[in-house]
Amino acid sequence: MAFEWEDLLQEELLDPGILSCQGCGAVIALRHILRALGKNTIVTVPACCWTIIDGPYPYHSLRVPLFHTAFETAAAAACGIRAGMNARGKEDVNVLAFAGDGGTFDIGLQALSGVAERNEDIIYVCYDNEAYMNTGIQRSGATPYKAWTATTPYESPNQRPKKNIVEIMKAHKIPYIATASIAFPLDLYKKVKKAKEIRGTRFIHVLCPCPPGWRMDSELTVKIARLAVEAKVFPLYEIEDGEFLRINYMPKGLPVKDYLILQGRFKHLTENDINEIQKMVDYNFDKLLEEHRRSNGTIDNIERGLYK
Repeated sequence: MAFEWEDLLQEELLDPGILSCQGCGAVIALRHILRALGKNTIVTVPACCWTIIDGPYPYHSLRVPLFHTAFETAAAAACGIRAGMNARGKEDVNVLAFAGDGGTFDIGLQALSGVAERNEDIIYVCYDNEAYMNTGIQRSGATPYKAWTATTPYESPNQRPKKNIVEIMKAHKIPYIATASIAFPLDLYKKVKKAKEIRGTRFIHVLCPCPPGWRMDSELTVKIARLAVEAKVFPLYEIEDGEFLRINYMPKGLPVKDYLILQGRFKHLTENDINEIQKMVDYNFDKLLEEHRRSNGTIDNIERGLYK
């Protein structure tokens, strides 16, 4: 799909003056996503940061309808909205479920799995800030290994690796899955536009740094999101029909330490801890490279410059 710069200059669908923290990655993500989807969109969010960000009734920060629902039901609610729109003959309306990692990796996983198994016609975006940020920075299934949270304090940081939500969704054989980052907005924009043109369940996993939860300065949000990609912690790739995997951008392969040291949630790590995490990151990326090679016959076709 050719990218048209004119497409990016759509009407802004996010109002200023919203109630987010400074530097909130989830706000940047939804802003770009809505510009790609356009005004003919209905959004549903479960209990999450965006429940607050949207504003208390009667205030509302989006220029599209937004439906608040219970923590575990973002996917099910989107499915119901889709059925309602179809019943009214409005099959061209984009139905977007926009949920955090807690509402996706953990509490909402059963509803998401059911929707994916039935291949319901919705777009589901997980904005991943790697903990339950809205309720006090508790650990979630997306929290990285050895990270500090309110429930995994510095004395006993998180001891489990991050759940691989993309592999879980891949097992459902849905038409489209992608990872994306707010630091690569054109890549994010292009993937949402692509998802918009596909029917069935589409899942996009977006890394969204959270300054309070990651214990970092708010002006570092985009820089740290970019470092996550360049250090191979959060690679950018897409999967079609549960089989064909394509890495969209070859990371520079920066040391994972460059990514970790800017975040207070990792300030307790020793050199041994960092080396261990580096090995895990390298191992996971090598597996992705091999899968890309199996799907494409080569790894020479991976973009190494700015996304085109």
